[in-house]
Amino acid sequence: MFRIRITPRWELGRRDGAAAEGGVPAEADTTALIALLAAIAETGAIAEAARVQGLSYRSAWGRIKQAEALFGQPLLVAGRGRGSTLTPLAEKLIWADKRIAARLSPLLQSLASELEGELERTLPVPPRALRLHASHGFAVAALLEQLQAASLGVELRYRNSFESVAALSHGECELAGFHVPIGEFEAAAAQRYAPWLRNEKHRLVHLAVRTQGLFAAPGNPRRVSGMADLRRPDLRFVNRPAGSGTRLLTELLLARHGIAPREVAGFDNAEFTHAAVAAFIASGMADVGLGVQTAAQRFGLHFIPLLRERYFLAFNAADERRPDLQALLSLMQSPTYRAAVAALPGYEAGRTGEVCGVREAGLAA
Repeated sequence: MFRIRITPRWELGRRDGAAAEGGVPAEADTTALIALLAAIAETGAIAEAARVQGLSYRSAWGRIKQAEALFGQPLLVAGRGRGSTLTPLAEKLIWADKRIAARLSPLLQSLASELEGELERTLPVPPRALRLHASHGFAVAALLEQLQAASLGVELRYRNSFESVAALSHGECELAGFHVPIGEFEAAAAQRYAPWLRNEKHRLVHLAVRTQGLFAAPGNPRRVSGMADLRRPDLRFVNRPAGSGTRLLTELLLARHGIAPREVAGFDNAEFTHAAVAAFIASGMADVGLGVQTAAQRFGLHFIPLLRERYFLAFNAADERRPDLQALLSLMQSPTYRAAVAALPGYEAGRTGEVCGVREAGLAA
């Protein structure tokens, strides 16, 4: 089977296209530069960072100096006996790279999976691969990694929860990933999925239970305590796209507190994934957002838990005996995958891999 990997790559240059002093090119590929800067931030020394990156000290220093000539300002501050620290510009470059990766990586991963499927369908005997349409999540990403390691073919497409279950209903995929809050909002969310999920036609497999909450800057300098604070005009909110399960959850939480969307500064600003929301806040472009605990921890953010939710994969009951679907279910029920889910901050794997009916899950119309 084919394997395609697409990664974000960006270049930074001068608007006028003019070369910097000393003949330095007007554009720079940031990939190697940011890897070096991140290593310096971690090790505190250019020499050690160069060793980690497999560079000579001279090459590493030359790379830094070329970039400084292009930007017209320093990237490092060297202190006597204290190694080297990054300037605000260098720190911004690293955060820009993290934000690009958080926003684009899931989309590129989805595109790569689609392209793999297209190429494999040109083979004399195309392999039969399960098509998985799912709301992006860390447990889904872990599942894809283990499926690929086990050479089990899955064609992944990331889309929001409602689009995913609709695609399953229309025969566009064999598996659909979606999430439902536990507690007071469960009935309202289940009602949104009712047009596409039927107890007599579909089965569900538990992927995980995860915690959703508010993200705030490290140390919570704005003293965010809950959803009621979103009325504050000094707080900039970053949302998820319309149609996503987390956007629905946001709207339900706001309604419970009597807050209209128009009262929330930044309500119309949206990022595609939980990680992208976290990166947006970590880079200082917003003050608060809603997402899963794993994303908050990976970006060093303050996290305020609000509720737990169940994440399911839905499939057609008629497909349950398919060998490839059985292989996927076996992998999900394995100690290895359950341990991977349980290791994610805010995730629980007690029922991971368990199959049930739509009515049994409390989601039937």
